[in-house]
Amino acid sequence: MDALHQLEILWIIAVQALGGWLSEPMRLFSLLGNEEFYLLVMPVLYWSVDARLGFRVAIMLLLSNGFSAFFKVLFHSPRPYWIDSRVRAFSVEPSFGIPSGHAQNAASIWGLVTAEARGRGAKIFLILLIFLIGLSRIYLGVHFVSDVLLGWLLGGLLLWGFLRAERLLSAWLSSQSLPQMLALAVMSSLLLGAVMLLPALTLRDWQVPEAWERTALAANPESEIDPLNPDGAFTVSGTWLGMMAGVAWMYHRRGGFQVSRAPRQRVLCYLIGLIGIFFFWYALGGVFPRGDDLLSYSLRFLRYTLVGLWVSALAPLLFQRLGLNEPAQAARASLSQ
Repeated sequence: MDALHQLEILWIIAVQALGGWLSEPMRLFSLLGNEEFYLLVMPVLYWSVDARLGFRVAIMLLLSNGFSAFFKVLFHSPRPYWIDSRVRAFSVEPSFGIPSGHAQNAASIWGLVTAEARGRGAKIFLILLIFLIGLSRIYLGVHFVSDVLLGWLLGGLLLWGFLRAERLLSAWLSSQSLPQMLALAVMSSLLLGAVMLLPALTLRDWQVPEAWERTALAANPESEIDPLNPDGAFTVSGTWLGMMAGVAWMYHRRGGFQVSRAPRQRVLCYLIGLIGIFFFWYALGGVFPRGDDLLSYSLRFLRYTLVGLWVSALAPLLFQRLGLNEPAQAARASLSQ
């Protein structure tokens, strides 16, 4: 792997030699693969475009992040700017390198949107976006070419498996009672968190090489290497629990959630919903303690559970109470008249 990395570093240096003027466009494409960006895109899809597509994107995002975290720790491979001072660090990351989470998310999430898109032009645009997100990670110095290629491969496999299993799983889940659905939400959340934490148990005695830390700090003084930080497991599993429990409750108690047909109401739903996301994600994040103790991890899990619950159920229920849309049962009845 070291020999391969040395060869790939030459590719990275060649790409970066195209000029510093590319740094801002590449940061923009990289931003389109960030979790924070998806945290804004997924709600607008769920609340204001297509609730079914928004929910599917949320599931794909959480699964992709879970599997990416699992493989990152399993391989515990460095990033380019950690090991070679010739690589410029236009961006910094604390986690391990392979696979590229941005490339994997792009292939799985934007790949799902591509599968739903109508029109050749839209599909070509989305495929180009997937490519540019991966390329941006190479230019920014945070991933090797092999990291990106494996990310695309894993994202494509995840998308293929999701599309193959989706219909059967949806049919089976729709036949379950609310208590059964809630129990499944809890168990699957714990399983997802365990899968993300499991590889770290094999590296309990492993230490980040001093050479990695020294080279990373030389490339960017703000670069902090913390690849075994378990925060992501509590973030993903908490959001999963909130989303699954909220959708289950909405399905059994309100007939699901259906986006309003009025453009103005769709915009209002999104703006109001963002206030809730800001509170649960940002405001509570500033109040709850941050650390490596059980209390901090528990509160992080709770906070992201509330984020998922707000997106999937609490905000849609508020929209209905404000008259911005109607329960799915009533909407279907009005359409059938």
